[in-house]
Amino acid sequence: MNDECDDVPMSDVQVEACPIVQIIDRVAGKWSVSILVAAIRQPVRYTELERSIPGISRRMLTLTLRNLERDGLLTRTVYPTVPPKVEYNATESARELYGHLTGLLEWAERHRPDIIEARERYDALVAAA
Repeated sequence: MNDECDDVPMSDVQVEACPIVQIIDRVAGKWSVSILVAAIRQPVRYTELERSIPGISRRMLTLTLRNLERDGLLTRTVYPTVPPKVEYNATESARELYGHLTGLLEWAERHRPDIIEARERYDALVAAA
């Protein structure tokens, strides 16, 4: 993550929200979530991730792994074999995050009918206006 929060003048709300937005952007991306879920289940290798995440390019996989490692959510272990074996493991922070993401999923499932109904009401009001 860069220090976007320090780049431009911001309101108090923006100052408070900026670090949260940066973290959410990093960990809630579709590639990050898929990688974290895989690494939480068990140590995972690059090629396993590449095969198990449809649509991810090698470049995006590499960048996402590096960012997750930089943020302390994954550890990278290189074993001295030929060819080298590299495994990625979820850290305790990632496991805690996973618990929160699971809670968010449960919330979304619980409130899905309410959200659909609210959207339909809103769309009907907008269409009638």
